[in-house]
Amino acid sequence: MFRKRNKYKGVFLAELIVSATVLGMIVVCMMFFLHGTAKFNRFQLLRQQCVAAAQAQIDSITITGQSISDEDFERLWPKINITTKQSDGNGQWEGMKFIEVAASGMSFDTPVKVQLSRYIIDKSLAIQE
Repeated sequence: MFRKRNKYKGVFLAELIVSATVLGMIVVCMMFFLHGTAKFNRFQLLRQQCVAAAQAQIDSITITGQSISDEDFERLWPKINITTKQSDGNGQWEGMKFIEVAASGMSFDTPVKVQLSRYIIDKSLAIQE
């Protein structure tokens, strides 16, 4: 009258193992994706900070004639190194100063470098005219 079901013994265990394996593979893929996204976001954030730091340095030189002090720069952008070069303009830019600012930092193991430049009016010549 009652029949034993030996035919389907272990099917539930096999389904459980397969589903756990598939779920584990999905989790690992998501971890790789999220790590790549985090690296990209950190790179873009550092690049944005380098642009902001270089632009602030150029604006400071344009307005005050002096660069931002090292203490203030370290406080505002602790992970960024900056170099500034000034030279006299040539040709049609004679009488102006050429300012080059390079900002750099490290995002994970990828270097980030931004270089901005601008010609500004040399204030010592502008006052004499």
